[in-house]
Amino acid sequence: MEISTPGRICLFGEHQDYLELPVIAMAIPLRLTLKGEKRQDQKVVINKPDLGETESFSLDNLLYTKQRDYFKSGINVCKLEGLTFSAGFDCEITSQIPIKAGCGSSSAVLVSWIHFLSQMADEPVDWSQQRIGELAYVAEVLEFKESGGMMDQYTTAVGRLIYLESKPEIIIQSLHSNLGTFVLGDSCEPKDTMGILNRCRDSRLDLIQKLKRNNPNSRVQSFDEKMDLSTLKVDELLLFRGTIKNRDLLSRALSELKKETLNHQIIGKLLTNHHQVLRDILKVSTPKIESLLDAALNAGALGGKINGSGGGGCMFAYAPENPEEVANAIELAQGKAYIIQPSEGTQIN
Repeated sequence: MEISTPGRICLFGEHQDYLELPVIAMAIPLRLTLKGEKRQDQKVVINKPDLGETESFSLDNLLYTKQRDYFKSGINVCKLEGLTFSAGFDCEITSQIPIKAGCGSSSAVLVSWIHFLSQMADEPVDWSQQRIGELAYVAEVLEFKESGGMMDQYTTAVGRLIYLESKPEIIIQSLHSNLGTFVLGDSCEPKDTMGILNRCRDSRLDLIQKLKRNNPNSRVQSFDEKMDLSTLKVDELLLFRGTIKNRDLLSRALSELKKETLNHQIIGKLLTNHHQVLRDILKVSTPKIESLLDAALNAGALGGKINGSGGGGCMFAYAPENPEEVANAIELAQGKAYIIQPSEGTQIN
């Protein structure tokens, strides 16, 4: 059995989904491949040649022994759904997705693993891509009480370009606009994903609770400047305005992406405006990321932003007309460039 799952970029709604705000995200053609077969015993062996690692455990003991024990959590979640496994597996995972760089590599692992398990169970099931994304979110985030939202799991599972709304209910809408080409740039800087997520999430969750005390009937989806903001400190007021600005930028982008004829210049500008909030208010960019974005824009990109939690990792530029020139500029600025377009979701090869 061979499963292939894409990475992803977040166009709009970065650092917003865990606040129960919507996102627009796109699967990319850099993909993770999981190959596996059944064993004659209860052992599960996962070879990761890209990392020079091998992970193994037994189906007889699925207690977690580390914080992100994803392969065990995937099996546990599938068992809660009624699947049974009478034999273990030999698996190999290889990936084109930049690792720990904000492109959803860990979620691609979980989505691939859940998809693989659904097919290799004693009684296989054909879950929809959306269902696979949902269970991957449970296995990756809820099982370990992590800080992230559900964007990565649903985007890599469903594929291409999606609008995702998590509250009051999960709504996934496929967007079919002819966006064209982007260029992903890896800064090759390591980043503290969970530390940044915790900082950005916790500061705004505290802010939201503070606002709700003074505005008890309000919801973050409808926050505006007419609310009682009198108790906010200067830094909290900036954080509030940045959060609602990014929320409103997504709404404008969604309206544009639903049009029959897409204005690429507007999309590029909205991406850059989104990045400015991430850089100046959430402070998740780095000098290297800024140099890659400057190089891309100077080479003719229409806009761009940091991708993922930030503090390193990747950026991307919107370059529907001249992706080769933009990719070359990113390389000259000491980044690793990938020309990308929307890609299909998780699939059996």
